[in-house]
Amino acid sequence: MATIPTFALPPTFLGTPHTDPGQRFQIAGIPFDLGVTNRSGARQGPAAIRAASRMLVDGDNPATWRDPAQAGIADLGNFALALGDIPGSMTLIEQQALACSHLIALGGDHTIALPLLRALSKRVGGKLALVHFDAHVDTWPDNFGQAIAHGSVFYHAITEGLVDPGRMVQIGIRSPVARDIYEWGIAQGITVISAEDVHLSNPAAVADRIRAVIGSHPAYLSFDIDALDPAFAPGTGTPEVGGLASWQAMGILKRLDGLDWRGMDVVEVLPAHDVAEITALAAATVAWNYLSIVT
Repeated sequence: MATIPTFALPPTFLGTPHTDPGQRFQIAGIPFDLGVTNRSGARQGPAAIRAASRMLVDGDNPATWRDPAQAGIADLGNFALALGDIPGSMTLIEQQALACSHLIALGGDHTIALPLLRALSKRVGGKLALVHFDAHVDTWPDNFGQAIAHGSVFYHAITEGLVDPGRMVQIGIRSPVARDIYEWGIAQGITVISAEDVHLSNPAAVADRIRAVIGSHPAYLSFDIDALDPAFAPGTGTPEVGGLASWQAMGILKRLDGLDWRGMDVVEVLPAHDVAEITALAAATVAWNYLSIVT
């Protein structure tokens, strides 16, 4: 339990005093939002997630009886970016991620997942399994003529051989999508669990389905906050109605312990469109739950 009030904690993730990369887990903000196609502002996401995370330092996660704040975390601050330069920023993000042993990245828009997967695939030495929470499939070959953007990240991750689509699960999908784009992903072997599938099931059954796909393969979690319904995450760039409730997402996550997790990101938080920090707190809680299942 924190010994000082939450509002007085340092403005780091979970108020950690550690900033050295020698801790077991590294937290990094990636304030990048050049890849968005609707609302901008995710560059402010890392600061908002850090601030909201201080609500989560009063003890153990009752799902695991572990305290993520005591898991050995260091907040490295924000990664350097190339201002106004998407390819340059991708290169810089990948280089900085390569130096991290187990990275929890706070976005930023979803484009950042591509250089993070490039770095982690190099560290692992092969393809990764992927658990992807999102309203959108993000497997478009490009976004409005832009080769790399937040809607094309997993198309590139698959075609570059960074992830194994046969060990890839997408949860919460519900947005408008071209049929050929959707069917391309299915043909690659992606397992899609729509938001409606989740609503008609339960967190335990969904988690069992994810575990069956991922198996013992090295795995990465990429969580777009718009997987949640706008009622639970209004502060995001491309909200879609009919999404997951916070309790559903957290119920699934806490049942994914024991997988070979190697890193994660939580992205697309837009503080300017948030209400009472509920989106930022949801994102912070995603990372908090992740730390609870890997410690």
